[in-house]
Amino acid sequence: QVQLVESGGGLVQPGGSLRLSCAASGRFFGVYAMGWYRQAPGKQRELVASITSGGSPNYSDSVKGRFTISRDNAENTVYLQMNSLKPEDTAVYYCNAHIKMTYWEREGDYWGQGTQVTVSS
Repeated sequence: QVQLVESGGGLVQPGGSLRLSCAASGRFFGVYAMGWYRQAPGKQRELVASITSGGSPNYSDSVKGRFTISRDNAENTVYLQMNSLKPEDTAVYYCNAHIKMTYWEREGDYWGQGTQVTVSS
């Protein structure tokens, strides 16, 4: 059983910063790629940023240069530092992780419950 628990969302003014955290807990063999997605009202869920188990990041063009993704493999935790936030960043942010429950199984796709980020003056 795997749980992804997110924290750090909230209300912030344009130009402000927030840091999201997501920790994977439970009994599993290993955590591989992790990432953050977001979904604004009336829009499809989109990739914000992802990071491999080796630490290589990937960003959507809309957040490049403003957001930084990082991870702590010892704690099975991924972070998203969001700077220079804009109203269009307002969305529910979801953590995603690829996890193998045992050595022999394929990676499964797991999601957090979502955390609201609102950028407004």
